[in-house]
Amino acid sequence: MDFVYGEFLISDNKEMLDIPTIKGFLARSYWANKRSDETIEKSIVSSTCYGIYQADIQVGFARVVTDDATMYWLCDVFIHEECRGQGLGKKLIEVITQSDRFRDLMGLLGTLDAHELYEQYQFNRNSDRFMIRLPNYPG
Repeated sequence: MDFVYGEFLISDNKEMLDIPTIKGFLARSYWANKRSDETIEKSIVSSTCYGIYQADIQVGFARVVTDDATMYWLCDVFIHEECRGQGLGKKLIEVITQSDRFRDLMGLLGTLDAHELYEQYQFNRNSDRFMIRLPNYPG
């Protein structure tokens, strides 16, 4: 699936993904900065991934984990710092949540700082219901 948004392309074609760019952003993130390169690579292989591209340069990413029947987990969403403020994050979430594949499934995600973005797409805060077990990263 490809979607054109102004000068940007949103695509779920994994062959277009710039893995070093994705690793670099996740290394700077608060949620994934302890993941190894191998873990990031495996997560990409095992997930549906969306990239945002300006010409041939990847400027955004999102990963979706799903059973394709009841739910999906939206994670690792990023927009390159230099491209923020152009509506790319909103368009990316819209493309995912309104897609034929995901629109009728329950969506889950975790965020510390982007609640207002996701609330625009019918995600609701529910901190009293969900629990998390963090991985035991080596080192």
